[in-house]
Amino acid sequence: MQVTVEIWRYDPVTEESHFDSFVREADPTERVLDVMLAIKDEDDGSVAFRKSCAHGVCGSDAMEINGLNRLACQVLIQDLETDLIRIRPLRGMKVLRDLIVDMDPFFEGLKQVQPYFIPAEEAPATEYRQSIDERAAFDDTTKCIMCGACTTSCPSFWSNDAYLGPAAFVKAHRFIFDSRDAGDSVRSCFRPRRLAVAPASSWSLV
Repeated sequence: MQVTVEIWRYDPVTEESHFDSFVREADPTERVLDVMLAIKDEDDGSVAFRKSCAHGVCGSDAMEINGLNRLACQVLIQDLETDLIRIRPLRGMKVLRDLIVDMDPFFEGLKQVQPYFIPAEEAPATEYRQSIDERAAFDDTTKCIMCGACTTSCPSFWSNDAYLGPAAFVKAHRFIFDSRDAGDSVRSCFRPRRLAVAPASSWSLV
């Protein structure tokens, strides 16, 4: 099928921006990333974007595709149900060039929740032990790949520099609910409050 790919271009020298349009033949089962790589290889080598693993693990190719933040390596052409693909950089971040944004503010937000294991002062005599249920309590939040797609789709993040964003809260959850972690005191502002009328898995930050 023939697709038209519109890619946001930004020149940091002139500070001018616009969309460039590329018409490509693409298999419906190809990924958006495949088409972007073909454009870079065959049409315009100056198109700038990040990608690394290309398998949904590193999260470096997060970008806005047809109005939604997604990983270019995880979206098939056929999933978009259109032959027009419009690609923009993640919103709420300073654009460095084309689709490349400055991720420093995003990672600074993550640092504030201290997203790492804080052991108790007195380590156990053997290994840290954890039951299957204790591990399951934070299993979902271990899957965040820190691509920034959720945080940069949040209007509060665009307008409030102090708002850390959902990815930081997910990281806080991952360690607050880890029965082995002893960092409650340093993450006190992110301590969850279980809701009496909600399922046990529901929680909010106070």
